[in-house]
Amino acid sequence: MMQGEEEQDLISVIVPVYNVEKYLDRCVESLLGQTYRSLEIILVDDGSTDGCGAMCDGYARRDSRVRVIHKRNGGLSDARNAGLAVASGSYIGYVDSDDWIEPDMYARMHQACAESGAQLAVCRYFSEYRDRTVSGGSGSVVPLSRDALLRIYIGGHDEYIIYNSVWSKLFRSDLVRGMVFPKGRNSEDIVYTTRAFCRAERAVYLDQCFYHYVLDREGSIMNAARGDRMFRDEIPFWREHIACIREMVSPQMADLAGYHFQRRLLFYYVDACSAGNEEIKRGLVAELRKDRAEMDRIYDSGIASRGDRMRRRLFFLSPALYAAAARLYERIVIPLRRGAVPGNVTMEE
Repeated sequence: MMQGEEEQDLISVIVPVYNVEKYLDRCVESLLGQTYRSLEIILVDDGSTDGCGAMCDGYARRDSRVRVIHKRNGGLSDARNAGLAVASGSYIGYVDSDDWIEPDMYARMHQACAESGAQLAVCRYFSEYRDRTVSGGSGSVVPLSRDALLRIYIGGHDEYIIYNSVWSKLFRSDLVRGMVFPKGRNSEDIVYTTRAFCRAERAVYLDQCFYHYVLDREGSIMNAARGDRMFRDEIPFWREHIACIREMVSPQMADLAGYHFQRRLLFYYVDACSAGNEEIKRGLVAELRKDRAEMDRIYDSGIASRGDRMRRRLFFLSPALYAAAARLYERIVIPLRRGAVPGNVTMEE
């Protein structure tokens, strides 16, 4: 593409900025270098105490597509909402200021929307660790109905990966009109993405990495203590995610979401056992017991496999025994099924 009539649509890209002086240039340069030129780049300086504010002003002087908002610190959601309030594009995208994107990300995502009539596009991302980069994807472009999109988002897929993060997506602005992020809470993308997916009639999935997501950065919000965030924000948002699907889509799709929510909590419990975190273990047991009657109904409705039903019963019989069995399964059964002996030693043919 990619120059031409379709490219006249303005894409507003909202970038919350807070004390990322070391990483900001890489992020903004990746936006200024996009092959899709019709961009409104909104840098929201969320009360940075380093040189980020001055850097943002410098980008605006250099390129008229850059718009800067300086505000008191209010957190990621508040910064995104400030950007949304002034965004004028036909499409909305998000980029976190310590990440960066491929040069053709918005050209490819916009093209996919235009050609399929989709109201949103979803792509894969590179996981950027300190010592390695993890990527994947076939390069295919797959139009999806709302229900197909939700089934992949909720329950996963053998090939396609759709997470709740807003930065791997391009939204038609009319699709997300009136939607805001909950201020002062983490895991804020869960409900925003769920509501957008429930509103959409058509979506398109690009099975290719375009976004570089940085993990393990010192000071990153994702490296904060997990327990408080999990029980204050993440788990309540997943419950709201289920309620949203029940209200906007169907009880059957909500039951599927409830089933995978239970599986998520059981996985978290095993992880907490491995880490020896007794407080998180106790909290997860309490969360799993909250909805036991409703989840009994869902598990017995035909959604869950016989093995899942048995594992869940084992958990309520003895959480410690369940965790021990799960760890044994991960160490021995899964490697054997993949053709390797425990310890990741490949078996010779």
